[in-house]
Formats: sequence, structure tokens, C-alpha cells
Amino acid sequence: MTDSVLDLAPVVPVVVVQDVADAVPLARALVAGGLPAIEVTLRTPAAPEAIRAIADQVPDAVVGAGTVITPAQVTESVAAGARFLVSPGWTDALLEAMRACGLPFLPGVSTTSEVVALLERGVREMKFFPAQAAGGTAYLRSLAGPLPQARFCPTGGIGLGSAPEYLALPNVGCVGGSWMVPPDAVAAGDWSRIEELAREAAGLSADGTCR
Repeated sequence: MTDSVLDLAPVVPVVVVQDVADAVPLARALVAGGLPAIEVTLRTPAAPEAIRAIADQVPDAVVGAGTVITPAQVTESVAAGARFLVSPGWTDALLEAMRACGLPFLPGVSTTSEVVALLERGVREMKFFPAQAAGGTAYLRSLAGPLPQARFCPTGGIGLGSAPEYLALPNVGCVGGSWMVPPDAVAAGDWSRIEELAREAAGLSADGTCR
């Protein structure tokens, strides 16, 4: 695996798993569609076991833990087999725990001051969240001039239509989104539909065409 989460794929699926039984077929569909990096958010009781199941049974997946907000969750995610970590925000304690665990990580930012603070601490790759609500592409474009060393994975409110505009920015490595894992498809076990949506997302380029 690359040391950078931002270089795995143009789109990182942000997945909420309600039932552990869905984790493996869901991950297989996403990988088959060309999206190997999968962020399983720690928003449900099923999340740690879902990460463990994907790590054990889907070798081509690079499964990570999202919504990591405490040092204890860092430890739990590493033990479950996560290969990267994503947080919606950060504190010094959380940052220290993520750095110490040895995995690639994306701490969340939504302001210029937070970006500068992370750069000061030697972190150059970040999650921009909530992307649309925090200023979207206009905000990120404004950061590229004074802070060109920072790279982002914007997440929050991004869909198939808006993703190419983000990917066209020089300081965006990938985007996070959940549009390729619609809840009704997961509930119905419609893995072929999810694979199709993943393939469409994996083929996005900055000009909105498929490559």
C-alpha cells in the first residue's frame, strides 16, 4: 500500500455498516468496481467487526476507519485491522495517537488556522470536512495559493456531479463520498448496483469524463 491515502483512488467510499453481514459483500462490490480504499465509519456498533471482516476476507481492499475521534478508537481500529485512519477533526491528543500507531491518517480540518496548525506539526495530508458546508471548491482553491504544501481529501456533501470539480483542484488528491453506497441498495443486498456505481466513480477524471 502507498503511504498516502490520497493516492489510492480518486474516490474513497465512506461507508456506514449497520449489519456486519453486509461488510464483506459490500467491500467486494466496491473493490470489483475499482475503489479499493474503503472508509468504514465508527458510527455504528457494527463498525469494528465490519473492519475486521473486510480486512480478513477481502484481501484486495484497503479498509480504513473513519469518524475516529478518540485515542481509544485509534487503538480499537488498529486492532480490528484498519490500514488507515480518518477523523472529522483533530486535537493534539488524537493526532499524537494517530501518529504513534504507524498507519497513514487524515485528520479533519475546516479552517485555515487548522491547516496551518497541522503543517506546523508536520502533517501535510488532511481531510477537508464538511466540504460543501465549509466552503467547497472555492475555499480549497483559495488555500492553494498560500498553502500549496497541504493536500486534501474533501468529504461531506460531494456527489457524482460535483466530484470532478474538486478533483480538478491542484491541492485535492481524492474525494470521499457515499453516493456509490446508497442505503436502499445495501438494504436490498444489490451488490451489482453498488459495483456499477463504484465503477462509475472510479472512472471520474477532473473534467467529468470517464477514463
